[in-house]
Amino acid sequence: MVSPGCRCSDWTTCFLLHQKWRRYTGCHCLCGRVVEEEVAEGETQDKERAMGRHDHHKAPCEGWQRRYNLPRSRGVNRPFSRQHVRISNNNYLWTVAFSTWPQPGCHPEPPARHRSPLVLLHGFGGGVALWAQNLDSLSSSGPVYGLDLLGFGRSSRPQFCTDPEGAEDQFVEALEEWREKVGLEEMVLLGHNLGGYLSAAYTFKYPQRVKHLVLVEPWGFPARPENPNHHSIPVWIRAMGAVMSPFNPLAGLRLAGPLGPMLVQTIRSDFKQKYSSVFDDNTVSDYIYHLNAQTPSGETAFTNMTIPYGWARRPMLERIGQVQAHIPVSFIYGSRSSIDSDSGYAFKKTRPDVQITVIRGAGHYVFADQPDDFNQTVLQILAGTRDEGAKRRDHPHPDDTTPARTHAGGRAV
Repeated sequence: MVSPGCRCSDWTTCFLLHQKWRRYTGCHCLCGRVVEEEVAEGETQDKERAMGRHDHHKAPCEGWQRRYNLPRSRGVNRPFSRQHVRISNNNYLWTVAFSTWPQPGCHPEPPARHRSPLVLLHGFGGGVALWAQNLDSLSSSGPVYGLDLLGFGRSSRPQFCTDPEGAEDQFVEALEEWREKVGLEEMVLLGHNLGGYLSAAYTFKYPQRVKHLVLVEPWGFPARPENPNHHSIPVWIRAMGAVMSPFNPLAGLRLAGPLGPMLVQTIRSDFKQKYSSVFDDNTVSDYIYHLNAQTPSGETAFTNMTIPYGWARRPMLERIGQVQAHIPVSFIYGSRSSIDSDSGYAFKKTRPDVQITVIRGAGHYVFADQPDDFNQTVLQILAGTRDEGAKRRDHPHPDDTTPARTHAGGRAV
């Protein structure tokens, strides 16, 4: 149950800032009725500390701080800013931004060595906080932006078009409006799962804005097999799919009511292990529950974009060739994932320059299963992108519709 007055939209920030959910006697809400003091537009935590505002969250009752400590997050230590970026139709995208200003005591790199900002798009049912083990490392070499997709997380939850192509366009246009508002000329676009699918769709439409496309365990690439009742799909799964087809994928989680958090902890007990270096409790599963206990806006759009058993209505592998030849493309897979790397290798047959990395010991959530290896892989891609940027400045590609930039970054969120 959610206590009256509880600000249940602030889980992402709580997750990123303080490592533990606020629990105290008398509150039945997992976020502990944390009252967040929103950061003014353009302010970073460093600026706030300089102004003497050291604690962004107020304890909701006396004695709370004596009962529960506020450990500093081991996952996210670098200063960052966060806000809702307003786009059209009263919608907004929840955004966190890292390394958009030089760090204290660090000498900024020469402009020629600056890289384009890295933009992270989460997968289905996820949120920006799932990058907690990656943000510090990835922002060590330049700007990083993470956002909740339209209809997910702390972003607005509008009604999507029921047509799969129309729903895809809504996601893509929301991202483009976000880019304009944030002030980025071009970016390295990295998407996981559904975020990978949408990253590719965005790159088709706005190729001049994408410096490098990085697809991490992307959903929706292969087409469904010609025989949908293939013998490899167990009968009980086909029966369950037929029963659940009228509902959204996570409807059961919401129908479970107050048992929802326990349901997530049981079904996805692996998340506790994935984030054990940051949390020693059920923080992540609680976070995932609250992300998806709200109005299923993006979830409904995703449902309209799929056909039974999770296949995409508009398979991306049939369209990925639309990515312009001068835009580098990289795939990152986990060796233990249920999503195989066949799609990446199939694309590589037509684009030999495509990079494919398979990280050992990682599953579908490769960035959480093996964060160090994942971070190193992405940093290598970013370093190569920076070098490629220098080449493009010296030898512009004829398909480029905007001049190559010599300085990455943009207006901070």
